[in-house]
Amino acid sequence: MNDIATLSPLTTRTGIRLDVRAATEADASALTAFFDRVSAEDRRFRFLVAAEHINHLQLDPLIHADHYRSESFLAFDHANGELVGSALLACDTQMDTAEIAVSVCSNYKGKGVGWALLDLLGQEAEKRGVRRVISIESRDNHAAIELEREKGFTPEPFDGDATLVILSKTFR
Repeated sequence: MNDIATLSPLTTRTGIRLDVRAATEADASALTAFFDRVSAEDRRFRFLVAAEHINHLQLDPLIHADHYRSESFLAFDHANGELVGSALLACDTQMDTAEIAVSVCSNYKGKGVGWALLDLLGQEAEKRGVRRVISIESRDNHAAIELEREKGFTPEPFDGDATLVILSKTFR
């Protein structure tokens, strides 16, 4: 679609400047180390499975996005270059609905990184003409559910699994 190797810097609500770019295969080890710095609970919430480390199947879509239907963004603290956030946009084949997912390393939680990345994913979905974005959350992930509700997402039941909830936001 477009070359988004590097995006404009984002600034969080707490003033942290983030340099955001698309992930590549060369980022595999950095993403593995990043997810080791994400709390075990947040890793479980992101991948909906408890695991001590991210595995190859979980890592693959993060480093092999097609840059049209899917995009994986990495956010780095401009001040020190640390990888502090990961955000994934995955659109369906009709480009009607996109699933989104955001992870923030433990030492940057509560500093607005998730807010900024959630906004970025919404903007990127809209640029692609997506009508609706969804996030599948564990019902135990109260922080993400609250954040998404504050950002205009509406909760819906997840058919077949009462432990999950879908949060959705429609554009236009």
